[in-house]
Amino acid sequence: MRPASIPKIWRIAKEHDLYTVGDYLELRYGPSVRGIVATLLWLATLAILAGQLIAFAWILDVVADVPKWAGCLIAGAVMLCWATGTHAPAPLASMAAWERIGTRAVHGILFAMMVAIPVTGYIVSTSAGAGVGVFGWFEIPALLPANEGLRDVAITLHFYLAYITAALVLLHAGAALKHQFVDRDGVLRRML
Repeated sequence: MRPASIPKIWRIAKEHDLYTVGDYLELRYGPSVRGIVATLLWLATLAILAGQLIAFAWILDVVADVPKWAGCLIAGAVMLCWATGTHAPAPLASMAAWERIGTRAVHGILFAMMVAIPVTGYIVSTSAGAGVGVFGWFEIPALLPANEGLRDVAITLHFYLAYITAALVLLHAGAALKHQFVDRDGVLRRML
C-alpha cells in the first residue's frame, strides 16, 4: 500500500504507537477528553438498554402488576432470548427474487458484523499485550500475545467492517423506506 493511500489517522497511530481511538483522543486532546468520550459512549449505550428494559417493565407493571425490578429482569431475559432465537420476517412473495436474496444477505451480514466488529476491536485493543479496562472497575485480559502484524490486520478489518456495517444499515433503512413510500407493501410495519 502506498503511504499516500493510507488514512492519515493510521499513520499517526503508527508514529505514536496508538492502539485505539481512545489513545488517539488522548494524544490529540488529552486524557480528560478521552475519559469524557468513553464515558459518554458507555452512558449512551446503557441509556438505550435501560430505556428498553424500563419500557418493558412498565408495560408488565400496567398489564400484569409485576414489580418494575422483576419486569426489568424479565425484559433482559426476553431480549436475550429474542436476540438469539428469532429471525426476521419472511420476505413478501410480491418482492422480486433479488430483493429476497438481498434481504437475507444483509440480515446475515449485519448479524455477523455484531460479532466481527467487537472481536476485531478487542484484538486491536489487546494486541499490544495489555487488557481492556472497563470504567476502571475491571479489566478484560489480553488472551493473545503482543503481535504488531495481527494488530495491523485487526485495525484494517475493524475499520472496513465498521464502514461496511454503516453502509448496510443505510441500505437497509433506504430499502425499508422504499417499501413504505414507493411500494406501499407494509414491510416497514412488519419490521417494527
